[in-house]
Formats: sequence, structure tokens, C-alpha cells
Amino acid sequence: MMNIPTSFDAENLSDTESKTTEKPFVKKPIAKRRAKATEQQKEGVALSAKTKIYDTIVVGAGISGIATAHKLQQVGYDHYVVLEKASRVGGTWRENTYPGCGCDVPSALYSFSFAPSYEWSNLFAKQPEILNYLEKVVQIFQLQEKILLNHELLDATWQEKQQCWKLQTSQGEFWAKTVVFGTGPITEPSMPKLKGIESFQGEMFHSARWNHDYDLTGKRVAVIGTGASAIQFVPQIQPLVKQLYVFQRTAPWVLPKADMILNSSAKSLITQFPQIQRLWRGTVAQILNGINFGLRHPQALAPINFLGKQLLKLQIQDHVLREAVTPNFDIGCKRLLFANNYYPALQQSNTDLIPHGLVEVQGNTLIASNGQQHEVDVIIWGTGFEVSHPPIGKRVRNNKGQLLSELWKNSSPEAYLGASIADVPNAFLILGPNILVYDSFIGIAEAQVDYIVSGLLQMKEYQFTKFNVKPKVIKQHNEQVQKHLQTTVFNSGGCKSYYLDENGKNFAAWPWSLATLKSRLKQLNLKDYDLEF
Repeated sequence: MMNIPTSFDAENLSDTESKTTEKPFVKKPIAKRRAKATEQQKEGVALSAKTKIYDTIVVGAGISGIATAHKLQQVGYDHYVVLEKASRVGGTWRENTYPGCGCDVPSALYSFSFAPSYEWSNLFAKQPEILNYLEKVVQIFQLQEKILLNHELLDATWQEKQQCWKLQTSQGEFWAKTVVFGTGPITEPSMPKLKGIESFQGEMFHSARWNHDYDLTGKRVAVIGTGASAIQFVPQIQPLVKQLYVFQRTAPWVLPKADMILNSSAKSLITQFPQIQRLWRGTVAQILNGINFGLRHPQALAPINFLGKQLLKLQIQDHVLREAVTPNFDIGCKRLLFANNYYPALQQSNTDLIPHGLVEVQGNTLIASNGQQHEVDVIIWGTGFEVSHPPIGKRVRNNKGQLLSELWKNSSPEAYLGASIADVPNAFLILGPNILVYDSFIGIAEAQVDYIVSGLLQMKEYQFTKFNVKPKVIKQHNEQVQKHLQTTVFNSGGCKSYYLDENGKNFAAWPWSLATLKSRLKQLNLKDYDLEF
């Protein structure tokens, strides 16, 4: 069963506790300002007399949206709703159902701090159990009443006169004083544009849109890409197919995965002694802190680079294959991958590693960059997601009516603490630009939610109608971010990763420690924002 703490003393903050204990710099609005704010609010309501205006709308019911809904409920912030495009919650764990899909962070840490689970069947949880866990959290904390399913956001536009957001959805129009975009950075599959792809006559799908109705048994299958998804599903489909061609543009670092099955006895023991899970959670957190230190100080990774290559000699006997899968960049420059069955799958007689990218398709013949040709029945795209720009940017307009995606075409997206975007008032983005560190996405999302909700509570307390991050604040923050990223392994490790955009700018990584990130996110500082009453 899922264990839910009976006391939230350590985890939950009351409305009062969530506010800073320091003397706030914002004075209570004087009567004149109160009257002005009231008139503005009335004007907005009058213009939308038939439409309810929520205090907050949360977009997305994945990890970020669920964390936000729980926090709002926890502090007594009730006038909100969550809009979810699909027919069930779960986000990326609902969308990704490919064989072998699972988490590469130990499940003890890949769970909400307010809802530890003792049901995991593996130290690294699999997709079905993670999705089931997220749905149980929604049920146990009675969040389903606030979640509107099958409500896809089509357009979000700031209405200056009403000081509100107007959201067009697949189910009609919604209005809110504030919006939290919890749609995640890995939602839109990346499909490469290749010459002749329209001529392919076989079956073709992306790993995030897996066709479970198609039987791969006895088929000639090409897997394009060797990222986090591919190393999980390749070992699962290899025994089924007649021939497997794995197209690898760049060899990734694939390290052993310290996974194990948790049987009923182990689960029972953890249930009886919750301190075991707390200890394991703390241990994993310390390990990730060590990894983060190494990423910020690449010289510390030199021994691991050496040991990793020595380990490859034990894992792969064939020297040609071993050379093909040996990374030519420092460990950590690209996303670290963990698997125990990927290299064995590559060494099977029906598997061919093609250490070159796919450049052209002629009918059912695939042509690699070195000219090799292979005829296949199926193409599976393991090419990841559109992460260089937050996908939500295609549906959100700033206070000038401009789509964020259009603004980001010629420049990298920027945010303040991964949450606030310039000229996008009364709105927050969870897991936005330059927020990623090696940690559980859940932990990072929860930290950002604390920051966001503290801002929403202050909005209620001081009764301002609009707040927008100051241009100077976001500019100085991003200058410091980019400066300190230069010495990290992400920028200096010798690779071209999805952390870097076409201009070579790192739009994804956080350059400092996880402790620093969480400290910065404890409370929203109103001094960083322009306020209107």
C-alpha cells in the first residue's frame, strides 16, 4: 500500500508558515490603491460576466501539475482548476509506454516528498507503476475534483485591461488571474527531417507514440537514435525481431544500473520500517549531489572517464564494436544513461550497430552517413523530444500578443529561476529554462512549486493585480547562469548535446549546486518583480 504520513509538520506549511518571517518590504496598499484594484477587478468581471475568473489555472496534470495542485490544497488556496489535455493524468508517464520504459532515478527519490510509496517492485520503478502511483496520489489527496480532463490548451493570452489570462481550450474559454504552466519539457517527440522519408512503405513510429498493435516478431527493424529511450527498448525488442539495425550518431555513456527486484518480503520490510526508505532516499540524494559536483568540476570526473572505458573492455569483447560504442567526450557532457542489458543486446547475432547517422530514405532502404544501405520493414524513432524550446511556447502569448515560440526562433528562451519569463505577467513555468540538475524531476518540480505558491499567497496578501519579473533581474540572472556554465562539463566536455541550442547556448542546465537551487526557490522575493495594484 502507499503510505501517506499522518502528520505534515515537516512537509506541509500552513498559510502563515509559508510566508517569510522577515519584515516584508511591501506595505499594505493604502485605501486609494485598494479602491483602484477593486475597480479594475470589477471591470474585468464585468467584461467577462458569463465567465468564472479563477485565481489560478494550472495547465497540465503530470508531475508538475499534481505537485502544484497538492500544494495549493495544502495552503488553503482553493479557487483554482487544473486543465489536462488527455483523458487521464500522468504526463510523460502516460505518453511513454514503450517496452522497458522506466525511471533512471531510484524510485525512493522518484516520488513526492508528501507521498512516499512502498509498492515499487524495483529499485528503479517501471512506467506502469509510476503512472499508477501518480493516479493514486490524485485519488488519495482528492485532487481529481480540481482536474478537468480532455481540456487541451490551444491559446493563452494576457488581457491587460482585465489584468487576467484568457485561455482557449478544446472545451471552451477559461479566465484566470494567474496561470501555472506545468506541461513539462519532454512532451513533443522530435522527428528528424530526412530526404525521402515520405517514400518509406513500412511501419514507422516514435518511441513516445509506440504502436502496440503492430507485431515486431520476425521483422527487420531500424532504431534511429541511442538515447535514454532507445537503450531501454532495444533490449526488449531484440529477441523478437529478425534483424535489428541500431543507428548511432554519437556513442553515449551507458553505465551499469544498480537495479534489483523488490519482492513481497522486501516491500513488507520497508512498510514496517519506513526509516529504511528515508535512509535510501537520503543516500540517493547524496550520490546525486556528488554527481552534480563532478559536473560542475570536470577535472573530478577524470577517474570516472578512465574507469568507464575500462569497464567497456569487460562488457564488450569485440574490439570493433567496443570502439564504436566508446564515447569521445567526457562523461556527463550528455545525459548519463544507465542499463545492464543494452550492451548485451548489441552483441547478439541479429543486431547490427550502425555507428553513423541516418541521412536518407529510399523506399524501404535506409542510407547511413557513410553510405551503408539497409532494407527494413520498420523504423522506430528513438530521437527524443523537442527540448530546445519549451513546447508550451507555441500556445502562450506575452503581454504584447506575441507567441513565445516566435520570439524564441532567433534567440534562446530565458527565465528567472526556470519559472518567470520576461513580459509574461502573472504566470509561471515549471521546469523551464536552465533549471535542470542531476536529481529527480519530482524534487525539482516540488521546489519550484514552493516558490510559485509563495508568490500566489503574497499576491493575495498584498492585493496587487499584476506582477512581472524585472528586466534587470532576469538579464543579470541569465548572464551569471551562462558565465558559470562555461566551466561545467555540459559546455566544456567536448560534446554536442540537447542542452545546447543551434547557437551553442546552454538553455537547460543549472550551473550551481542543488542546495543552491532549492535555497533560491524557498520563497519568491517581490523585490525581483514589478508590481501593479
